[in-house]
Amino acid sequence: MRKVIEKLGMKVLFGFDAETAHALSIAALKTGLTPALSCPADPRLAVDVAGLRFPNPLGIAAGYDKNAEVPDALLRLGFGFVEVGTVTPKPQPGNPRPRIFRLPADRGVINRLGFNNEGHEACLRRLKARAGRSGIVGVNIGANKDSADRIADYVAGVHAFASIASYLTINISSPNTPGLRALQDRDSLRDLLSRVIEARDTAAGERHVPVFLKVAPDLTEAEIGDIAAAVLDLKADGLIVSNTTLSREGLSDSRTATESGGLSGRPLFARSTRVLAKFRKRVGPGLPIIGVGGVESAETMLEKIRAGADLVQLYSCMIYEGPLLPGRIIRRLPALLDSEGARSVRELRDRNAERWAGQEI
Repeated sequence: MRKVIEKLGMKVLFGFDAETAHALSIAALKTGLTPALSCPADPRLAVDVAGLRFPNPLGIAAGYDKNAEVPDALLRLGFGFVEVGTVTPKPQPGNPRPRIFRLPADRGVINRLGFNNEGHEACLRRLKARAGRSGIVGVNIGANKDSADRIADYVAGVHAFASIASYLTINISSPNTPGLRALQDRDSLRDLLSRVIEARDTAAGERHVPVFLKVAPDLTEAEIGDIAAAVLDLKADGLIVSNTTLSREGLSDSRTATESGGLSGRPLFARSTRVLAKFRKRVGPGLPIIGVGGVESAETMLEKIRAGADLVQLYSCMIYEGPLLPGRIIRRLPALLDSEGARSVRELRDRNAERWAGQEI
C-alpha cells in the first residue's frame, strides 16, 4: 500500500515544476504524516566518524532542507544523519526562476539555485527549537553572493552554529555563486581553513565540532593534491566529495543539458566516485570522507564506500525514487553485507579504491 501511495504522490509532484514540487515535499514532511522506517536498527550499519556515532552511513545532502525546516522528519525516513543548508549570513533569494531542471531520461537534475535561503537567524531559531532531540544534524554554511569578504561569511557561520550543529560543512564548491569555487585555490583555501578552524576552536569551547570541506568534482589531479594537503595540514576533520558538476558528459537530453548550473543525480556517479577515490589515495586511511553523487540504491551506496567513503549522502535521486528510498536502502544493506561476508559496513571501505582512483577524471 505504501508503494502505491508513493507512486501516486510522485505522479502528482511531477505534474508541477521541479521547484514547486520540492516545496510541496517539504510541506508534506511538515505534516508529520510521512512514513517512518519500520525495520529495527542493525548494529552492523553503525559507523564512528569524527567523534560521532552514526546509526547508519546514509545521509541526506545539503540542498534539500535549506532552512532546517524538517530535519527530524527526514531522520524518521531512515537517514542516519541530515545536513541542512546551505545557509548564508543574510537571507537571499538566489537566482531567477526557473532554476531547477529535471532530466528524467538520465535520472539527473540541473540546478542554478544560487544559495537561496532564509539566512542564519531563521535557521538557527529552528535548530534551537529542536535542541535536546536525538539525531545527527549538520549545518552546511556558505557566503552571500554580494559579500565583500566571503571568508568572513564562513567565519560568521561557524560562530552562529558551532554550539548547536553536530558538524559543520564549509561549502566552497557550488557552481552557482560566481567566483565561489576560487576559494578551492591553494592559497585562498589555506586562508579560509585557517580562519574557519580558529573560529571553530573559539566558538565551540571544549566541545569539538567537526568541520568538513565540500569540494567540486571538476578538479584536476594537481588541485586534488593541493586541497588534500591543505585539509591535512590545517587539520580539518574531513571532506565531502562532491558537489554538482559543470560537465554534461553522457547526457541523452541534449536540450535540457544546455541549461546552466550544476548537474547531479545518476550522471554524476562515476565522476564523483573517481574524485572520491583519488582523495582517499591522497589523504590516507584516517581522514573521514563523505561520498556524494548519483547514489540511488544500496548497491551504489556501497560502491561509494568501496571507493573510500566512510559515509554517503544522496538527494537528487529522491526526486525519481521518492521518500521511501532511504528506507529501502537501509533495509537492503544487511543482505548485501551477508553476501560479501562482511561483519560491518566499515569492512567494505576502500576495497575498490585503487580501481576507481586509477581512472581518468
